[in-house]
Amino acid sequence: MGTYKIAVWVGSLLFTVGALAQNITLKGMVKDSLQNPLDMANVMAVNQDGQALDGFGITSPEGKFQFNVKANATYMIRVSFLGFTTKEIPLTTTTQDVNLDVVLYESAESLDEVEVVYEIPVSIKGDTIIYNTDSFVTGTEKKLEDVLSRLPGVEVNDDGEIEVEGKTVTKVMVEGEDFFDGDSKLATKNIPANALDKIEVLRNYSEVSQLKGVTNNQDNIAINLRLKEGKKKFWFGEITGGAGPDGRYTANPKLFYYSPDFSLNLLTNLNNVGEVAFSRRDYWNFTGGFRGATRSNTGTSFNTGSSGLGISTAQNDRAKEIDTKFGALNFTLKPTDVWTLNGFGIYSYTNTLMETEASRIFIASNQTEQTTASTDQVSKLGLIKLGSNYKPNDTFQWNYDVLVRLSDEEEVTNTLSLTTTADTINEQNSQRPTTITQNSNIYYTANESNIFALEASYEYADENPFYNAIREQQPFLGTIPFNEEQSVYNVNQDQYTQTHRLDAKLDYFWVTSPKSHVNFTLGTTVSEQRFNSKIFQILDNGTSEDFNESALNNDVDFSFSDAFLGMHYKLVAGKFTLNPGFHVHAYKATNTQLGTSVSDDLVNIVPDMFIQYQFKDSESLRFNYNITRSFSDINSFASGYIFNNYNSLYQGNRDLESALYHNVSLNFFSFKMFNQQNIFANASYSKRIDAFKTNTSITGINQVNSPINSNLEDETLSTNGNYQRTFGKVKVSAQTGLSYGNTNNIVNGEAQNSQSFTQNYTASVGSSFVNAPNLEIGYRYTVNDYNTGATNATFYTDRPFAKFDAAFLNGFVFLADYDYYFYRDKAETVENKYGFLNASLSYQKPKSKWEYSIEATNLTNNEVLNRDTYNDNFISTSAYFVQPRYLIFKIKYDL
Repeated sequence: MGTYKIAVWVGSLLFTVGALAQNITLKGMVKDSLQNPLDMANVMAVNQDGQALDGFGITSPEGKFQFNVKANATYMIRVSFLGFTTKEIPLTTTTQDVNLDVVLYESAESLDEVEVVYEIPVSIKGDTIIYNTDSFVTGTEKKLEDVLSRLPGVEVNDDGEIEVEGKTVTKVMVEGEDFFDGDSKLATKNIPANALDKIEVLRNYSEVSQLKGVTNNQDNIAINLRLKEGKKKFWFGEITGGAGPDGRYTANPKLFYYSPDFSLNLLTNLNNVGEVAFSRRDYWNFTGGFRGATRSNTGTSFNTGSSGLGISTAQNDRAKEIDTKFGALNFTLKPTDVWTLNGFGIYSYTNTLMETEASRIFIASNQTEQTTASTDQVSKLGLIKLGSNYKPNDTFQWNYDVLVRLSDEEEVTNTLSLTTTADTINEQNSQRPTTITQNSNIYYTANESNIFALEASYEYADENPFYNAIREQQPFLGTIPFNEEQSVYNVNQDQYTQTHRLDAKLDYFWVTSPKSHVNFTLGTTVSEQRFNSKIFQILDNGTSEDFNESALNNDVDFSFSDAFLGMHYKLVAGKFTLNPGFHVHAYKATNTQLGTSVSDDLVNIVPDMFIQYQFKDSESLRFNYNITRSFSDINSFASGYIFNNYNSLYQGNRDLESALYHNVSLNFFSFKMFNQQNIFANASYSKRIDAFKTNTSITGINQVNSPINSNLEDETLSTNGNYQRTFGKVKVSAQTGLSYGNTNNIVNGEAQNSQSFTQNYTASVGSSFVNAPNLEIGYRYTVNDYNTGATNATFYTDRPFAKFDAAFLNGFVFLADYDYYFYRDKAETVENKYGFLNASLSYQKPKSKWEYSIEATNLTNNEVLNRDTYNDNFISTSAYFVQPRYLIFKIKYDL
C-alpha cells in the first residue's frame, strides 16, 4: 500500500512538471514616458483561441513582471495602470522565452472608464488587496475556504480559521456587513464558493476611520466578500440532505439575503457523521467582535477566567461518536443612513462519545499510571449578540454591543486506573455558566489636531460547576476525612462564582503634525468577585455528610482595582515608525476569607516600545517590547481545597502577589505581487520575574497543587516562519515553528526545572490548473522533546499528506484528501501507523440547481489517533479512538 501511494504522488508530480514544461516565460518591464518604473501595474495574457486568461502578473517596484504562458499560442497582452492609457500588444509565442518592455502614457481617463474584457486578477488600493475570484478558481471549489486556499498570501488552517500574513482574521464581512463578527470559521465552512465575485483583504484595518492614522493596526486584518451580480437583493443559498448505512444522516440548509439596507444569514447543520459545526473551543474563542479601536496592551494582565471544571475536548474535532445539531442567525439592519443595527444568535447541541487509552509517568514519584477512559458528553451552547452603530458624520461615532453567553454542559466519565492497584472511577461534571458583556465606545474628532476615544466594558458572570466522583479506593488519605465504612467513596463538590467587572478608558490624541502625535490615556479596571465551595460525601444510605473543616470549604470575597495613566508618542520618520510610551498604575487587590483580609497595594510603571521599518508598501520589520504586571483572580486566592479531577486537588494561596512579564517580539513580512511571493517570520521571547509557580505535593499518582510566587525565572522562546510562492500554476509553500520553554516549579519541597522543545515543519507543492486535475502533496514533521532532569521523553510524528481534485465529463467533481501518520517515541516503547482518507464524488449538470454526491470519511477505517502532553508533574501519551468509516449519499439544491 505504501509503495502504491508513493508511486501515485511521484506520478502526479511528474505530470505537473510535464505540464509546466509546455510553458514559456514572458517577462519584461513597464515604465512611464519618463522611463520611470511603474510599481503595481497589471499585465494580462489573453489567449485569442477561446479568450482564456492564461497568465497575469503585477510589476515589482522596479517595474518588472514575469509569468508563464503557453508555447505556440496567440495572445493579446494587456498592460494597465491607474491614470494611464491601457496598452494592448498582440503576441504569438514559440518555444522560446519572451522579453517584453512596455511604455505607458498618462491619460485623463480613469482605468475604471476603460472597457476591459478581463478583470484584473489582483489589484492593490492602499492597504486593500482585491482578488478577482474567477481568476483563481478551478471549478472544484465548494465553500469559501476552498477559494481562499487558492489565493496568494492567504491560508486556511486546520481549524478553518483564515490567516493572512501569519495573523488570524477574526472579522469577515459580506458586502461590508458583519458576518458573525468575531470568528472566521463560520464563513469559511458555510459561504458557497459560486456566490463570490471578489475577496478584499483589508490590512491595517480599523473600524473607526478617524483613528486609523493614530493607532497601530498592523495586526488587524479583515476580509470583505463581494457577491456576484444576481446574488444581491434576494435570497440565495443551498439546501443539502443526506443519508447512509448504519443510520447516518446529515441536513444542512443555508440561506443568505443581502440588500443595501438589510442582510440576513441562516445556517443550520444536523448530522451524526462527525461534522462539528461549532465546537466548545469555537464557543469560548468566539469574541463577538468585542474589541475597542484603542484597546491595546495597557501593561496589566487580569483575567477573570472561567471557574468551570475541565470538561474534555474532542481531538481535531474527532471522537468515537459525535451527534450535532447547530443553528445560527445573523442580521444587519439600517433604519437610517447613519444608524446600523446588527446581531446574531447561535445554538449548538453536541453529544460526544470519547474513548482514550493513556499512559502517564509521574515525574516526582516515578509512578506509571495506565488508564482506559470512556466519556459521554452533552454540550448545549448559546450565544446572542445585539449591536448598534450610530455615525451621523465623519467626526462622531457611537458603538454599543451586548453579548450573552449561555451553556449547559454535562460529562460522565468512567475510568479504569491501573497503578500498584486497580481503581474503577466514575466522574460526573456539570456546569451552567452565564456571562453578559456590554460594550460602549464613543469616538469624537473635534478638529484635525484633537481626537477623543472613550471605551467602556462591563461584564457579569455567574458560574456553578458541580463535580462528583465515585471511587473504589480512598483518595487523598489524611487530607479528606472520608467515612470509611462505605462500599464506595462518593465524593461531591459544589462551587459558585459571581463576577462583576468594569473596564473604562479615555484616550486623547493630540496630532502635532501629519506624521506625529501624542496619546494621553486615563483608565481603570474594577472587579468584585464572590466564591464559595464545599466538599461532601454521599453515604450508602443516600444521606449527605458534610466536611466542616475550613480547609475543605471556601467563602471568599475578592476585589481588584487598577487606576492608570499613560502617555505615548508616535513619529513617522522616513521609513521608520517609532511609538514609545509608558503607563503608571496604582493597584489594589484584596481577598477576604476566614474572618480576615489580605491586601496587595502597588504602584508600578510599565514601559513599552513599538518600532517599524517599512522597506516598501508590502514589506516591513516590526519590533515590540512591553512589560506586563500580571494578577490572578479569585480562584487563585481561595485557600480551601478544590477537586480538579479524581487524582488532583487545588488549594489557593491568599498571600499570592502579582508577577512581572518581559515580552519581546520581532516580525518580518514581505508580500511581492510581482512573483506572488509571501514571506513572514516572527520570534517572541518572554521572561517571568517573581512568577506564579506551582507548589506540588505528589504521593503516587495523587497530587495537591498550590500557586506561589517564586524568584525562579521562567523563559519561553518561540519562532515561526512561512514561505509561499507561485510558479505559474504551481504553488510552493513551507512553514516552520519552534517553541522552547524553560520552567521551574516546586515538587515535593524541591525545585524542579523542566524544559520542552517542540519543532513543527511543513512543506508542500500544489497545482491550480483550470482544465486539468490538481494535486497538492506535502510533508509535516513534528518533534516534541520533554526533559525534566530525571525524566526525558521524545516523540516524533511523520505526516505526509495529499489533496486531489478534478472536474471532468462536464459536471463531475472528484475530491480526495489523505493524511498518513507515523507516531513513535525515542525510547521505542510507543509506535503507531495510521492514515485518514476522505473522498467525494459529485455531479451537477451545467446550469442545473441540483447536485448529487457520495461522500466517504475515514475510508482507511482507522481506529485511533495519538497525542502526547507534558507538564511539570507528568508526561503522557495516549491513543484516542475515532469514528469508523462512513458513507453517505447527498442531494443539494441551490436556491
